Parts: sequence; C-alpha cells; structure tokens
Amino acid sequence: MEVICRPYTVDDAPALHEAIIESLDHLRPWMPWVALEPLTLEQRADWVAGATDAIGVFLDDDRTVVGGTGLHDRLNDPAGREIGYWVRAGWTGRGIATSAARQMIERAFAIDGVTFVEIHHDKANLASRRVPEKLGFTLIRERKDGITAPAETGISCDWRLDRS
Repeated sequence: MEVICRPYTVDDAPALHEAIIESLDHLRPWMPWVALEPLTLEQRADWVAGATDAIGVFLDDDRTVVGGTGLHDRLNDPAGREIGYWVRAGWTGRGIATSAARQMIERAFAIDGVTFVEIHHDKANLASRRVPEKLGFTLIRERKDGITAPAETGISCDWRLDRS
C-alpha cells in the first residue's frame, strides 16, 4: 500500500467530506477543528478551495482519502515547520500517519532555510506519539497548553527533528 500526499483539489471535496464525516467520533477527542463539524459538502469544497497548507493523504489509487496532513509555518521561527496529521477511522495502525509525516519531513527540508521540523501532540494521545518516535524525533519538552479538544490533558509533547 502506497500513501500519496498531495494538496487537495476541489474535486477531492466529496471524498474528503466522506472521510471526515465517517471519522467524526474518532477525531473529536483530539482535533479541535472537529468542533466546527459537520460542514456541508459545499462548505467543505469552499474550505478546500481556500486551503493553503492542507495536504490530502490518499491511497495509491489517488482517490481514497485516508487522512490529512500539513506542513505549518506556526513555530515563530523561519527555520522550522510543524507537521500535523490525522488518519481516517478504520485506517489507523497501518503506518499511514508515519508515511505522511515522513513525506512532510522531505518537503520541509526541501525549503530553503528550514533546518528543523516539529510534531506537537497532547500527552494523552499515544497514537500520535508513536509517529515521532518511529521517525527518530527527539522529545524536546512537555509544556502546558490549552485544552482545545475533549480528550486533551493540556500538556503538549513537542518533538523535533533537525536536518542532518
């Protein structure tokens, strides 16, 4: 099974919509943006049209949405990028998030001046923790963070991988 990461297109909106709607109960404990769900298909298409840093995670058929990822410029340091990810319900435990994060690392280090990437997750989200562990990240800190989703503890685990 190959995992393809590419920007969503408006044509992907129905498949993305289906993946998110089917995954709401799975995502709600950890993803703050799920509080805005359910969107309509029209709203989803509008979101896709305006998204600048959202990347779809597809199977090798390039039509089946199995998650989402992103390379975010929100670390207040031009040398770093943050990787985020989610996996569709029913597709967890298959290495999809790890593969997507690996691809985002490659994209990040292809950007001039980017020397590190980080992954942040709530301390209670053990599934998210396994991704940076598998990819050789170093836990650089645990810090108090606001609770933005129902299962969060308010403690963020911040992992870093330096270009080397």
